[in-house]
Amino acid sequence: RNPRSTVGTVTEVYDYLIRVSSRETDLQRRLREETAQLEKSEMQTSPELGQLLQLLVKICGARRTLEIGVYTGYSALAVALALPEDGRIVALDVSEDWTAVGRRYWREAGVDAKIDLRLAPALETLEALRHEGAEPFELAFLDADKPNYPRYYEATLELLHPGGLLVVDNVLWSGRVAGTEDQDPETSAIRDLNARLHQDPRIDLSLLPVGDGITLVRKRP
Repeated sequence: RNPRSTVGTVTEVYDYLIRVSSRETDLQRRLREETAQLEKSEMQTSPELGQLLQLLVKICGARRTLEIGVYTGYSALAVALALPEDGRIVALDVSEDWTAVGRRYWREAGVDAKIDLRLAPALETLEALRHEGAEPFELAFLDADKPNYPRYYEATLELLHPGGLLVVDNVLWSGRVAGTEDQDPETSAIRDLNARLHQDPRIDLSLLPVGDGITLVRKRP
């Protein structure tokens, strides 16, 4: 038996991943730790996904990004730190209370001017952006209410620059999408979107087991 086939526990592997890869700042860590004490803390973006978003910003040379679902602002903070000085995030959420947590950290990091927070139902804001003739986005991150995922996807794809990248979070949904037994509206919506992405000729894609699963979607020129 090859001794290399023996692996550590999931926790041990994750701890190792963070130890040798994470470059999370003290400010990001403090935001994450404060959020961990709040209601629905499981919605928080993980440090490894935040760092991946930062890398994608730099790979794409992104200047304009879109975020659907802000919660307490960890992912927005990560992206804003990676954007150039003239970069901007249009960040969509409905909660004044949760986003107020993020605003404090954005100000402390000196990136609040990069974040255009719009508090309204995301589908309404996406429609408004379309009617405004908004400049296309090079990168988008979707991590919002799951029943609307298919609608968010279509609206975001229209606003994305050709060759732009969409990162869809929670696409594995703790494994519940893999079977057919769970017909909860959230699970069904994610399952529907995953199937739709697989067959969509307008995009290139890769589903990755990062966190709760992410799909990288590239809009074909």
